[in-house]
Amino acid sequence: MNEYRLREFLFWMVGGLDYRRWEHVYLAVGPVLCGILVLCFLARHLNVLVLGEQEARAVGVPVAALRLILLFIAAVTTATAVCVSGTIGFVGLIVPHMMRMLLGPEHRILLPACALAGALFLVGCDTLGRLIIPPAEIRVGIMTALLGTPYFLFLLRRSHQGGES
Repeated sequence: MNEYRLREFLFWMVGGLDYRRWEHVYLAVGPVLCGILVLCFLARHLNVLVLGEQEARAVGVPVAALRLILLFIAAVTTATAVCVSGTIGFVGLIVPHMMRMLLGPEHRILLPACALAGALFLVGCDTLGRLIIPPAEIRVGIMTALLGTPYFLFLLRRSHQGGES
């Protein structure tokens, strides 16, 4: 296997920010920013939906349409992120839980905070992976897994004991 194919294999298996250029950012910023803005616009509906579908319907939230919109936004933003950085696990699992514990359940605050914290966590993990054992690098997907796994296990244990996640 030549070096290029190995690099591509690693990119798609554990993700990475290496070899990414500004044009990748320019391609991704539109769909991701649009998704975040639409989610912020729908934050009140999301706050009500947390109470349950029947309660949301009772106060006039179009639950079926909301679900379709949310599914579309999730698909587009996830596809965009994966196209730019490959598959990087745990960011979407641990950052929202941390932010909810720190900031509470209000989606108008939570959604932009999760976007910012997720980006900071990703860049922090990438930087840490480049600094731990120079000149070698630990892939960002491996770093997020190393940091995310203990936290995810903590969340699982907490929810199993009846705590709120």
